Amino acid sequence: MAAHGNNEKTGEGDLSSVMGFSGFGKKARTFDLEAIFEQTRRTAIERSRVPPSSLRNVTINPAYNRGGPFLQCPCAFPCRKVSVSPSRQQESSDSEPIGPPVPPAFTAQPDEDDEAIGPPPPPGYSGSTADDDDDDDDDSRNDPVRKIPDTHEITLQHGAKTVSALGLDPSGARLVTGGYDYDVKFWDFAGMDAALQAFRSLQPCECHQIRSLQYSITGDVILVVAGNAQAKVLDRDGFQVLECIKGDQYIVDMANTKGHTAMLNSGCWHPKIKEEFLTCSNDGTVRTWDLNNEKKHKSVFKPRSLQGKKVTPTCCTYSRDGKLIAAGCQDGTIQIWDRNLSVHTKFHCRQAHAPGCDTSCLVFSYDGTTLASRGGDDTLKTWDIRSFRKPINVATGLTSYFPMTDCCFSPDDKLLVTGTSVKRDEGHGTLVFLERQTFRKVYEIEVASASVVRCLWHPKLNQIMVGTANGLAKVYYDPVRSQRGAKLCVVKSQRKQKQAETLTQDYIITPHALPMFREARQRSTRKQLEKDRLDPTKSHKPEPPVSGPGRGGRVAAHGGTLSSYIVKNIALDKTDDSNPREAILRHAKDAAENPFWVAPGEGEETRVTDGCVI
Repeated sequence: MAAHGNNEKTGEGDLSSVMGFSGFGKKARTFDLEAIFEQTRRTAIERSRVPPSSLRNVTINPAYNRGGPFLQCPCAFPCRKVSVSPSRQQESSDSEPIGPPVPPAFTAQPDEDDEAIGPPPPPGYSGSTADDDDDDDDDSRNDPVRKIPDTHEITLQHGAKTVSALGLDPSGARLVTGGYDYDVKFWDFAGMDAALQAFRSLQPCECHQIRSLQYSITGDVILVVAGNAQAKVLDRDGFQVLECIKGDQYIVDMANTKGHTAMLNSGCWHPKIKEEFLTCSNDGTVRTWDLNNEKKHKSVFKPRSLQGKKVTPTCCTYSRDGKLIAAGCQDGTIQIWDRNLSVHTKFHCRQAHAPGCDTSCLVFSYDGTTLASRGGDDTLKTWDIRSFRKPINVATGLTSYFPMTDCCFSPDDKLLVTGTSVKRDEGHGTLVFLERQTFRKVYEIEVASASVVRCLWHPKLNQIMVGTANGLAKVYYDPVRSQRGAKLCVVKSQRKQKQAETLTQDYIITPHALPMFREARQRSTRKQLEKDRLDPTKSHKPEPPVSGPGRGGRVAAHGGTLSSYIVKNIALDKTDDSNPREAILRHAKDAAENPFWVAPGEGEETRVTDGCVI
């Protein structure tokens, strides 16, 4: 042991000479885990035998006062000083109250499990507890009506005619509107200011009404379905990417022709494949197309009546997974095909809506199990595609005057939204919200004094777009629950219109005229002003107004030069406002005395009377 101690001292000396300090502090303590566990077990047994109430009356043990630890409250009240043995230190620290004694007036003894934290409530307090607040939050969270974003709205003026098509890209950055005025307008929420003006307007299908507009799943192209037989695909800026081919109308079997031969009714994009889209037409066919092949359709589906005759599909859509294709027909039927099998229908409902009315919309729920149909018989129905014979729910009295009145599901799949139609000056068109499970009308919004034709509830923005029959496109949003979209443009101040941005005059375009007869195209006054600035004659500074005396021209105020004197005399006022007879008679005496300048003619006598030559 002595040798070992000497070695430690030698090591400490070497460490001090090398490192500059003598050691690493106190040595680590060692613990006997078995002894600790045994002591813990005994303490637990003792605490289970002794009631906690008996621990409050602790007597002072002199044996423990000599070396045991003490518990003492640091406050100014006369607290009890208790000596606690090391074996019972943990026990007494848990059971003995520390601090001043409990006042006598306080008699409330709450249970240990339900003990309230904080001061006791006042006697007259009867408010809700935290549990009640949590219940209210849960109720508001589960109530779908509270999630409807209708506190604010903006109005986009599309035109004077019906807005028959709405389309919003997946990110919610751009909105496209189409109407009966043949125009398609592009609205950029991030680029608009408070003036709410479209950044582009065009007529992609000339003199045909726009029936449907939809962005692809990637948002880079737009499907335009109009009243003609050829659907078009535009890019985000409105330039044409594809135009479907028109079929041969003299072929009897529509499956043997390359495209539609009659007016289109509806169209939509595939929800999974970005190059595929769907159209239906009055020629009695539903066709799928490939964006990379404009020469021919991809596949053909032919709806048939109960007798096997051709029927006209008025609307079409894909299921959420893209495996099914559904079409609503004029005879009131709803027919659903497998996308890969175009011969026979997979689901068929013969009497979905009244025969002869146009089924204006079909839409699948987000969970893919429910199909909603909006009929021209003023009804809205939901169907379970697994049991397609009878509708789940039916709502009546929803007036519809337009063949493209649509419906949509809320982002949480708990509500159904559709619009109602009214005659001119006979009320307000409304946006009706129905609960999906019970079809109970839970909310209603009066949109405008015209029919509500289109409605769209974007799941990412949580904003509702509505198209009306008086040329308006309204956007409903909530500043708290909605994201981006209309919130981006309402906060921007309206920019002042610059004069250089207005066109100076109408320009007649003559592309086949000869260069010598062709007018220079003048887009705006900005370029013309830049040209005039380079012209020394046009860019000359205008002279200031006349400040000195002068008339009939500009006169130099004073100057000693000959030019200023000549200009001053030229501009003098020499007019005579006297009687003209007196002005002539002033020269009568000179004319009588010196008539030499008057020469008589041959055989004539010349005399002067009153200054006049006779």
